[in-house]
Amino acid sequence: MASIRILTGSVYGGALLTARKIKQEMEQEGHQVTVLENPVLEDITGNNDALLICTSTTGQGEVPPNLLPFYMALRDQLPQQPGRPFGVIVLGDSSYGDTFCGAGDLMEEALYETSARKVGDTLRIDALETLEPEIEALQWARQWINGI
Repeated sequence: MASIRILTGSVYGGALLTARKIKQEMEQEGHQVTVLENPVLEDITGNNDALLICTSTTGQGEVPPNLLPFYMALRDQLPQQPGRPFGVIVLGDSSYGDTFCGAGDLMEEALYETSARKVGDTLRIDALETLEPEIEALQWARQWINGI
C-alpha cells in the first residue's frame, strides 16, 4: 500500500474538501494518506511519500495563499527529490482563459525542478462543468495511485 501526502491549496474549501474525500476513500483501501492544509517544505524533506497536489487557482492563475509559502520555499531552495512520484489535481474556472488552472502548472514546474517524477496527466477540473470535483478527483486518484 502507498503512503501519500496531499498538499492542498484552497481559498473557498473546494480543493480541501476534494483532498479530504480522497484521503477518506484511499485509507479505506489500505493506503496511508496525510492531508496538509498549510504545508511547509519540511513536510516533504523528511520522507519519501508520494506527493499529490490538490489545489485551486486564484487571481490570475496564482497559487492560493495557504500553499504559497510552500511553493516559494520549494522554488527558492529546490530540495532535490529525484524520482519521487507526484501528481496534480487542480481546480479552476475556464472563463479565466489563459490562466485557467495556472496554480497546477506552477506547482508542476516547481516539482520538476526538484527532479520529482510526474505520474499521469494533470487532472484539470473546470468549475463551469463540474459541481462536485471530489467525485471526478477520486476516480482519477484511484488510477493515479496504481502508477506510483
